Amino acid sequence: MKTTAAITGVQGYLPDNIVTNDDMAKIVDTNDEWITSRTGVKERRILKDGASSDMAVEAVNGLLKKTNTSVDEIDLVILATVTADYPFPSTANVLCDKVGMKNAWGFDLNAACSGFIYGLSTGSQFIETGKYKKVIVVGVDKMSAIVDYEDRTTCVIFGDGCGAVLLEPNNEGLGIQDFILKSDGAGRNFLFQPGGGSVAPASIETVEKRMHYVKQEGKQVFKFAVTNMADVSAEIMKNNNLTSDDIDWLVPHQANLRIIDATANRMGLPKEKVMINIQKYGNTTAGTLPLCLWDYEKQLKKGDNLILSAFGGGFTWGAVYLKWAYNS
Repeated sequence: MKTTAAITGVQGYLPDNIVTNDDMAKIVDTNDEWITSRTGVKERRILKDGASSDMAVEAVNGLLKKTNTSVDEIDLVILATVTADYPFPSTANVLCDKVGMKNAWGFDLNAACSGFIYGLSTGSQFIETGKYKKVIVVGVDKMSAIVDYEDRTTCVIFGDGCGAVLLEPNNEGLGIQDFILKSDGAGRNFLFQPGGGSVAPASIETVEKRMHYVKQEGKQVFKFAVTNMADVSAEIMKNNNLTSDDIDWLVPHQANLRIIDATANRMGLPKEKVMINIQKYGNTTAGTLPLCLWDYEKQLKKGDNLILSAFGGGFTWGAVYLKWAYNS
């Protein structure tokens, strides 16, 4: 049987600081009902001190301990984020140094909310070729660093958090079975951070114009996300001859409860087969999917069929079909 890449452990990290919808109402003109009805978010975690790499250190150290893995065994770290510590060096590089992974090389992957799916698919290739035995994929974002707390349409959605998984070779037919990844740069103006790159380098003008914050045209993004997340999830089911009865869990990106519901409906899945934690953490961008796996890990059984699905700014989207490889 061919070698596949299987998730053999998952760990999350969330900051202690909880910000409720009522707390948000003290900052911007909003209220709990408005936020909940439109997004499904009730509260989110905000990192007061530290960077994306600090959350990643907590998750990765926890993952290594949980899986009884030595830092020297890790071959590669793929870190998905849009809130890197620095423009360069990569946050993966910083993470490896802080954790003491001397034998691993790493890189950052920027695909917004689809980052973890892109990273998982990329990491699986290094395992399948036989080149590497242990690959860590991290999804982390400190969205509070780039969210405009004067813009009520975006600031209520996002939170900070991190999740990480260990990928290892599997010869039982478990692990990652298939993936579909897509992107369309024509969507870049609907959800992006306009300032700070080579188009508009940091200046007094870019700061005054609040260009270093996330900008989103919610209606356009919602329309694209509903269609594409549902389409790609249905497509991966069709490609692998899966019916709704075959799927044990949908692991959807936690951007908006209505988008999650639309994707589940398209796949013919009841609510009890859908992982949801948006009410607790909001949208942690690249962190949402691994945090879902971490939250639901004890409910997962060896051999369970999972579909991971996401849609992100830029636009990026995709789905991964995997068979869960262990019992907790």
